[in-house]
Amino acid sequence: MRKIQKAVIPAAGLGTRFLPATKATPKEMLPVVDKPAIQYVVEEAAAAGLSDVLMITGRNKRALEDHFDRNYELESALTRKGDAQRLVRVQESSDLATMHYVRQGDPRGLGHAVLCAEPHVGDEPFAVLLGDDLIDPRDPLLTRMTEIREREGGSVVALMEVAPEQSHLYGCAAVEPTPDGDVVRVTGLVEKPDPGDAPSNLAVIGRYVLDPAVFGVLRETEPGRGGEIQLTDALQQLAADEKLGGPVHGVVFRGRRYDTGDRGDYLRAIVRLACEREDLGPDFRTWLRDYVASEL
Repeated sequence: MRKIQKAVIPAAGLGTRFLPATKATPKEMLPVVDKPAIQYVVEEAAAAGLSDVLMITGRNKRALEDHFDRNYELESALTRKGDAQRLVRVQESSDLATMHYVRQGDPRGLGHAVLCAEPHVGDEPFAVLLGDDLIDPRDPLLTRMTEIREREGGSVVALMEVAPEQSHLYGCAAVEPTPDGDVVRVTGLVEKPDPGDAPSNLAVIGRYVLDPAVFGVLRETEPGRGGEIQLTDALQQLAADEKLGGPVHGVVFRGRRYDTGDRGDYLRAIVRLACEREDLGPDFRTWLRDYVASEL
């Protein structure tokens, strides 16, 4: 199996749930403690050995490109001040990976965003990372997924157990067990099923390792739920017919995941990450305990 080297990060959404903060600032640039959310995602790709990153952007997303570029004026100012610590942190984002960008233009769903990556990816397997899901670096989910792809072929999705009443928020998978305790074979997928109609309690979260055959399927996929081209629909076809591009497996993730997809989860993610920081955690946890005690 060909080794996976390329990652695709769709980042063309409008971020309407965070208005007015996202009126002029990309949602992906909102800070999670002191780094924009998108940097955590690129760091995860780089840690898994994916050194070639294509970001699918849209209008008003120029700040994403600027963040991962060098800022010589700022670096020069920090050098003159002798602020080596902040200089290193500023340079980290531009040294993570080789970055590429393409505009989606007409945002027609995640499947359409992935299809925009075809000229760059070509006939290679690749990973897709969604920016709303931040995976703790202590839980190398993407590395495990690439291992399964290189061993089994086809495509691999990340799955997470959810409560039945939450199934309508996700794509849910019908699965069969495999000898690996954390790996299942995906036999079907349903995008955001109504409560009671989900094939299992295993929901797809925002990490995929895809066979390039997905591009041919996406080109033939009709708009689905919400009038958008759904990646879930294309994966359903791949799962139903292995001759299209190999099997579809799922890695069941039980590690630490930080959801920045809505305002409440975004705030909870910041609190959790701040509490775990060595430089911020001790003082912040003390303040948080006192605050909660006084409010309750």
